[in-house]
Amino acid sequence: MTPVRAFFLSMVMMSAIAMWGAGIYTADASVHMQVTDGYGVSATH
Repeated sequence: MTPVRAFFLSMVMMSAIAMWGAGIYTADASVHMQVTDGYGVSATH
């Protein structure tokens, strides 16, 4: 694999991960779920 192809593949993968994270966040916000971290801790505790 050439360095240019590796760069573009990396950028596509990073963009997909960022969009997935944003999608999960907005889906939780749209149903008024309280946002918590991975340990179940929220800002209201």
